[in-house]
Amino acid sequence: MKNWQDTLVQPTISLEGAIEKLDLSAQQILLVTDEDKKLIGTVTDGDVRRALLKRLDLATPVVQIMNKQPKVATADWSKARLLSFMEQQQLLQLPVVDTDQQVTGLETLHGLLQKPRQDNPVFLMAGGFGKRLHPLTKTCPKPLLKVGDKPILELILESFVSSGFHRFYISTHYMPEKIREHFGDGNRWGVSITYIHEDRPLGTAGALGLLPKDEIDQPLFMMNGDLLTTLNYLSLLGFHEEHGGSATLCVREYEHQIPYGVIESRDHQALAIKEKPTQTFNVNAGIYLLSPKLVKQVPANHPLDMPELLQQEINNGKVVNLYTLTDYWLDIGRMDDFNRAQTDASELFND
Repeated sequence: MKNWQDTLVQPTISLEGAIEKLDLSAQQILLVTDEDKKLIGTVTDGDVRRALLKRLDLATPVVQIMNKQPKVATADWSKARLLSFMEQQQLLQLPVVDTDQQVTGLETLHGLLQKPRQDNPVFLMAGGFGKRLHPLTKTCPKPLLKVGDKPILELILESFVSSGFHRFYISTHYMPEKIREHFGDGNRWGVSITYIHEDRPLGTAGALGLLPKDEIDQPLFMMNGDLLTTLNYLSLLGFHEEHGGSATLCVREYEHQIPYGVIESRDHQALAIKEKPTQTFNVNAGIYLLSPKLVKQVPANHPLDMPELLQQEINNGKVVNLYTLTDYWLDIGRMDDFNRAQTDASELFND
């Protein structure tokens, strides 16, 4: 938010003065405030261009061309929430105000993208046997199977690293030494990796109980180690922080067409006939954001699956939000999925 004060102007400033101010501030936006520094509007380069196209006089006060209902943020918004909101609203700048609507700063998309570090922990699940991919997984754990020229888990790790995440935990069980040998302590990617080993399979959520609870101080990403996705993790984090709740569950829409005509009836009378109807369901995508409180309540060495954990939260009146994935997503569970991944990876994950 460097030099945001340079963008402050009064509503009486002329169009000519606004053009000079925009040039000097180099922020592509002016924040129009009253005498108490309360935000009453914004003027962007685009607003100026439209005014000139309408042939408005350069003496015209900016109050006549400004956006009187600008989008704003508050100081407690995280970087992820700011980026998510700006992406949704297609904004390059976002004024920051306090509860009295007084301007306290200005965030820009360029500035946010120059600060890529995210401190949220990331937990990648890599302990499964991958039996449906035999014989490939008889000598190699599924997360180390290569898609293109890199292991699946490495593609996942690098996608998080490119978004600024640096605190990683990897759960292991099947052939753990091979995973440790490949990833080491994470220094190769400039991150830290801590391994969480399951002596016995603990289910899809049980490994949470083995995490060092004192280190989980922010919402934790948890993701299966056999997924390929182009999900924007910062958008997911922004959604989670905006909506609150105990957890956010990523879902995909899955359509199933019934291959027969379906009859709706009452007693012995037909009410409607629908030929081969399609039903749509939300299915679990294997990606979660979990509150620190939820992570810390999972007991150690206790078998637990994620649906059971989230259902317990719902039964206890806690909020579990859904984030619908519209991005590319592939669960590499079977051989045909693995073969499809080879084709998709050349387009999606090559640098």
